[in-house]
Amino acid sequence: MGKPAGTSSAALFWRFWTAETASTMGSAVTGVALPLVAVTVLHATPFEMGVLSAAGYVAWLVIGLPAGAFVQRLPLRSTQVAMDAVRAVAVASVPLAWWWGELTIAHLVLAALVVSFGRVIYDTSAATLLPSIVEPARLQSRNSLLAATGSVSDLAGPALGGLLVQLLGAVATLIVDVVSYVVSGLLLTTIPEWRIATPADRPAVRTLIREGWFYVFRHPVLAPCLRFATAINFVWGGQLALFPIYLVRDLDAPVALVGLLLASEGAGALAGAGLTARATRAVGTARALVVAGFAATAGALLLPLGAGVLGYVLFASGSIVFAGAVALFSVTHRTYQQTNIPIELLPRVVATVRFVSFGAIPVGALLGGALGGLVGSRVALVLLGVATVLAPLALLMSPVRHKRDLAEEPGGRNRYRG
Repeated sequence: MGKPAGTSSAALFWRFWTAETASTMGSAVTGVALPLVAVTVLHATPFEMGVLSAAGYVAWLVIGLPAGAFVQRLPLRSTQVAMDAVRAVAVASVPLAWWWGELTIAHLVLAALVVSFGRVIYDTSAATLLPSIVEPARLQSRNSLLAATGSVSDLAGPALGGLLVQLLGAVATLIVDVVSYVVSGLLLTTIPEWRIATPADRPAVRTLIREGWFYVFRHPVLAPCLRFATAINFVWGGQLALFPIYLVRDLDAPVALVGLLLASEGAGALAGAGLTARATRAVGTARALVVAGFAATAGALLLPLGAGVLGYVLFASGSIVFAGAVALFSVTHRTYQQTNIPIELLPRVVATVRFVSFGAIPVGALLGGALGGLVGSRVALVLLGVATVLAPLALLMSPVRHKRDLAEEPGGRNRYRG
């Protein structure tokens, strides 16, 4: 469906951006509140924290691949609105269960699972919708803006979440996320409906999935970038499981300070997103990603060092460096996909990439939680930091190492279909 007469691309983008901002801000608050419900209210073990963290991403392993094919056949805006509603109900169930005295770790895990499934469909739809409402020449700047806005939410959200948890309690703070999903859904209803044109013969879902899969894994840029993202997300999954326990029990940080320390990730991501255009112009998109990989390794190794005030400073510093490097990679990689992949393949490419890379998050969370139970959260975080070096090595051991920029040669974008 095309854009209505009189509606500018800029107006559509700003509605989209406002909805995304409302949702990500609420989710960032929950990113602090939900783990603190588990740690402070239900006294979760490291392994239980690993299971809870894994539940938030396991949907990428379950429906990540078919999501692209299904979304391609759905009205994109309506799909996002529906997923906002589903996630609002799931999060709202937590304070209700607590009010009735029935809240358990199993309930938290179930709520996280529902939110996870909703997020897979929502994000796949959003990634496909954006290039339909933004001119190709402005995609990188719009992606940078969305990444920067997400980083501001990651910066302000955890800090606000920690403060609200201190004032209201962890459970009551989750209501903020419920409201954010409602606001996001209402805003998205003001955007015209969009669909991707599909062939009259409507290929089977399995055929669509296979074509997207082979396109990614035969591609000289997408494949090594996927290995990079998978390594980073594996480490991040382990960190998600261990951070709340490490900060509360190892560093003895007050709840309000936990929010501020976790917010340092947003500060780093904001800086990384803001510097992406300058960095990629200076050294090239391919070279910038290699440097970002080694910077992420350094940040991950810095995170679990020190104790007391020094421990707080090193945690925040490492988080800033790690998140900044990851943001640079994410903006550059996303822009490359949206400007070099045929639109009829884009949903399936996005789904394939996220199925593999996001699927590493629950695996990392489970292993990180189990490892934390065996050797302690600090040692487990050090070992995860060492594993981060696999990210830049994935690029150095591929054709990307010979490139200054990721962009393919003219006419090369359709040669990797299955």
